[in-house]
Amino acid sequence: MDQNSEIPRRKGDHLSLVAQGRVEFRERGTLLDQVHLVHQALPEMHVDEVDLSCQFLRKKLAAPLMISAMTGGIPEAEAINRDLAKAAQALGIGFGLGSQRAMVLNPQVTNTYQVRDVAPDILLLANLGMVQARQMSTGEIRSLVDAVGADALCIHLNPSMELVQPGGDRDFRGGAETLKRLCNELGKPIIAKETGCGMSRRAGIAAKEAGVAAIDVSGAGGTSWVGVETHRAGKAGDRASNELGEAFWDWGIPTAASIAMLADLQIPLIATGGLRNGMDVARALALGARLGGLAAPVFRAQQQGGYEAIMEFLQGIIAALRTATFLSGCQRALDLAKAPKVVGADLRAWIEQAT
Repeated sequence: MDQNSEIPRRKGDHLSLVAQGRVEFRERGTLLDQVHLVHQALPEMHVDEVDLSCQFLRKKLAAPLMISAMTGGIPEAEAINRDLAKAAQALGIGFGLGSQRAMVLNPQVTNTYQVRDVAPDILLLANLGMVQARQMSTGEIRSLVDAVGADALCIHLNPSMELVQPGGDRDFRGGAETLKRLCNELGKPIIAKETGCGMSRRAGIAAKEAGVAAIDVSGAGGTSWVGVETHRAGKAGDRASNELGEAFWDWGIPTAASIAMLADLQIPLIATGGLRNGMDVARALALGARLGGLAAPVFRAQQQGGYEAIMEFLQGIIAALRTATFLSGCQRALDLAKAPKVVGADLRAWIEQAT
């Protein structure tokens, strides 16, 4: 099938399925609910003294929060991305673009990714798959990043999703070498990003050794992108891919476990994958993440009420994060990493046995 027609169709399917909420993990959760912050009844400060600001990739953020990668490359993506970017600008948080593979194949869709005119100051992350990056020259990738004015480039790693996708990529050799090349040559920070199945300690170490500036763990427990492709395979009548996807729907490392397994590697971590509220962000920071990222719930807010609904939703996230920080006796959100916490048995087992 012609990729110029298949990719837009696939992106449209992705948005529709996520909006309907039909592709969440069925049995495996994020395990963030197994992180219990210890209440401090004598915080000895005013709640307004809580400082949520942080530095990430040399950008100052008003809160350790970002709107994670979603979409681009189809007509409806332009309005979505602009609403999301405007909210990120208003709140002083980061924003990640969806995969720019569609731009590679059809430069005419570049406008669906361009948001700098409405969000000149935000931390903006470009996005490209590892397989596509391996096949492109550094100069070609630099042009892709520059076209959207991004501050850094996420190289997304999605082998599970591709193996279930009819006609998806099958050759994932050279991933670490591709990361290393771009870290050395691109002139922009590189972020290694999973896509909903989590980063193991082995993968995290390999990414760090390649020179990446940060890792987005994108763990299991939120949207199952294997589930997304399973739905699509079933709709297309591809029985083999559909059955494979059903078997691997819940495959992956829970988000909390992935953060905890990488927390001592001395590399900034972005926690994405099933974060749904401010407490999830607080718990991710307590495990050692530097930023928490949300995608599906922000997209659903945009679909229900546009920019205003996004703002209301994210303001609630920020308020809950401030409250959790205050009630944990911390003056800074990033101090949650040092705050007392109790970790449940399942999460503890993941940490102890998977490392």
